[in-house]
Amino acid sequence: MTIAIYDTTLRDGTQREGISLSVADKLKITRLLDAFGVAYIEGGWPGSNPKDAAYFDDVRGLDLKHARIAAFGSTCRKQSDPIGDPNIVALVEAHTPVVTVVGKTSMLHVTEVLQTTPEENLRMIRESLAYLKSLGKEVIYDAEHFFDGIKLDLEYALETIEAAVQGGADAVVLCDTNGGSMPWEVTRFVELVRQTFPNVAVGIHTHNDGELAVANTLAAVQAGAVQIQGTINGYGERCGNANLCSIIPDLELKMGIRCLPDPVNLRQLVNLSRTVAEIANLAPDNHLAYVGKSAFAHKGGIHVAAMRRNVHSYQHIDPEQVGNEMRVLVSDLSGQGNLLSKAEEFGLNVSRNEALTVLDEIKHLENEGFVFEGAEASVAIRLHRAKPGYRPIFTLVDFTIIVAERAGHTLSQAMLKIDIDGDIVHTAADGNGPVNALDLALRKALLPRYPQLAEFQLADYKVRIPDSNNGTAASTRVLIDTQNGKRRWSTVGAGTNIIQASWLALVDSVEYGLALAHDEAAVAPVSASTAQN
Repeated sequence: MTIAIYDTTLRDGTQREGISLSVADKLKITRLLDAFGVAYIEGGWPGSNPKDAAYFDDVRGLDLKHARIAAFGSTCRKQSDPIGDPNIVALVEAHTPVVTVVGKTSMLHVTEVLQTTPEENLRMIRESLAYLKSLGKEVIYDAEHFFDGIKLDLEYALETIEAAVQGGADAVVLCDTNGGSMPWEVTRFVELVRQTFPNVAVGIHTHNDGELAVANTLAAVQAGAVQIQGTINGYGERCGNANLCSIIPDLELKMGIRCLPDPVNLRQLVNLSRTVAEIANLAPDNHLAYVGKSAFAHKGGIHVAAMRRNVHSYQHIDPEQVGNEMRVLVSDLSGQGNLLSKAEEFGLNVSRNEALTVLDEIKHLENEGFVFEGAEASVAIRLHRAKPGYRPIFTLVDFTIIVAERAGHTLSQAMLKIDIDGDIVHTAADGNGPVNALDLALRKALLPRYPQLAEFQLADYKVRIPDSNNGTAASTRVLIDTQNGKRRWSTVGAGTNIIQASWLALVDSVEYGLALAHDEAAVAPVSASTAQN
């Protein structure tokens, strides 16, 4: 059994609040979807706006390998002939091999939305499809509000499907437009349509208003649906459409049903999900099944301990099958296995006693407001410090921060004294705020011995207030992202003093970058004589 994947990210997906794709964006996503291997790409509604019309002009210049482009539109209007109807004309002028026509199934929509007769609605469906079919198009019929309509008037809902079949529809797609159906209802009605029209290919189009779009889609497949409509990441109006990033691996890996031309394409799934999110200017949802960054992230100590014995103990698939990766998180919920796994990830040879020492420290610090999940460099440097014979690159003697208002300008100055291998180095720097001044003073002190520090860039600085109910006496958590070329690492500090919290995160960042982020030769300190020369 093979299922045809019909992607409507470029049409239904763009109806999500906050998404607006340019023609160039839509062409980029088209290339990605085609390379991934979807059967159909619904490019938009050419009769609705100039941008979609422009897309259909430009997409013809793409050399697509797998996908057939579909244009979406409605049936002709009431009392209108399809040949001159603007909606139908726009579909024809899109020059796509496939057209998808939406029509009314629910009597409520026929009488109250279209404000026409049941007989006229049947004519509109039948004649619209017949005309497009006569032009040599592959015609897909979307039965809008099918599941609501069949509950209101079963006989009439089936008559609309009959009209589509008489019009020559190549496939009839049953739409849960309001997203309120239950899986057993989908199963029952898909089976009914298949029994009533045994020679018609049936598809499914679901929405997620009841958080059941994926479940309803899979129920339809079990009942015999052979075409699935959905969007990447479940983008769509209201609560979204059926998420193809869940449905496709469910079909391929769990149900043994082919829906991609080559199973190896499934390894592109994470990249497809995140790239589409980037093009749509949306942050990727870390908690999406299969493709989210957290989909295979393990935090509980018992879980990680079990995973170290058997990787399948808390994972339903190998994450590499969809292009994802397993991650171990460190927090106050961790066990020693979490620390041992992180040490292996960082290439550190750590004993169980050393791991337990760091674990105790982390549990204590998290109680004080630290959070290490998003600051793995702070975990790594603590594991490094736990090694026998560890010597810090530097230790703090003291620092003084001055913030003053002079002639309408705020001045921030840091005076820093640190111990580097027994040498006391005293520096000062002005900065754009106290933290920046402290960062510059530390760099000035270390650069003569560690010139590679000049390549470090502060990429991001975030402040969180975990206990805001304490007002100005609240604890502060600081997260710092540092970058060196393509490498990027995150560190954390916390405390009631924002400058002290920033200093703790800054020290972790600098020490991690100098001690662990580079090869041994690259971090060897410059000798005092060399520094002077």
